[in-house]
Amino acid sequence: MIRIVRAGDDFARAGAEAIASVLERRLQKRPRVSFAVSGGRTPAPVFEALADEALPWERIDIFQVDERVAPAGDEARNLRGLEASLLSRVAATGHAMPVEEPNLEEAARAYARGLPPSLDLVHLGLGADGHTASLVPGDPALDVLDAPLAITEPYQGHVRMTLTFPVIDAAAARVWLVTGADKRVRVQQLLAGDLSIPAGRVRQENTVLVADAAALR
Repeated sequence: MIRIVRAGDDFARAGAEAIASVLERRLQKRPRVSFAVSGGRTPAPVFEALADEALPWERIDIFQVDERVAPAGDEARNLRGLEASLLSRVAATGHAMPVEEPNLEEAARAYARGLPPSLDLVHLGLGADGHTASLVPGDPALDVLDAPLAITEPYQGHVRMTLTFPVIDAAAARVWLVTGADKRVRVQQLLAGDLSIPAGRVRQENTVLVADAAALR
């Protein structure tokens, strides 16, 4: 069952506290922890607030959940926002997805070799079409269950590299960050475990949903 956090007036702080709480618990058990983050506009203010948390950042590895295939520095890249909001402000070690490589399948395998056996925390977003990570309705990547990463078909103008369901499900914990009235129906489907949308296929145990009022009404 997913635990719901109603963010109130300060979504960024609520999201940062939810993430920091998980990382703190994991850091009590392990010398290093791994945190995989999704792209999109929603997490930027959360990550900025998270950067102010007094965590031992030098013990945290930050991976990407997904990334658009685009040149270095391109505005489409999730890495740009991640660097600005978090990586440039803390001493964590960042692990960027190698989407600039000519052989994306081999690049995905190389990135997978750098992942831990299981991630400590995965941050997820929710699209208005029910997608999460870059696991989009109808994409063959939804059915990749024998590899940690997949390369998607073009979606909104970009091919993408994404973690697959087995990696997301194997993580010790998941935190969803969701805002906006356009996500309201999808939030209900997510909470119901509705398998008709990609988000509904994600494991619900040890999971927190941080959502604003518009998404939860």
